[in-house]
Amino acid sequence: MAKSPAVPGTPPADTPLPASYEAALAELEQLVGQMESGALPLEQLLGSYQRGAALLQFCRGKLDAVEAQVKLLEDGQLQNWDAA
Repeated sequence: MAKSPAVPGTPPADTPLPASYEAALAELEQLVGQMESGALPLEQLLGSYQRGAALLQFCRGKLDAVEAQVKLLEDGQLQNWDAA
């Protein structure tokens, strides 16, 4: 599949994801605010949507990993768990 061209004002598709859930969530909230403002040109809106989708997937992955760890709780002790 061919990469879409970079859209000015949005991070390129291959921009690394943030290091933490909190940083990803903050960036996602910022993108949503920009998109909801209605001030973005269509091409920039598409780039923002693509970045937001990647951030959302990252956040869901982090939440799924935490949920899996919580499910391993027994007698108040967190059991060893290897992340996939």
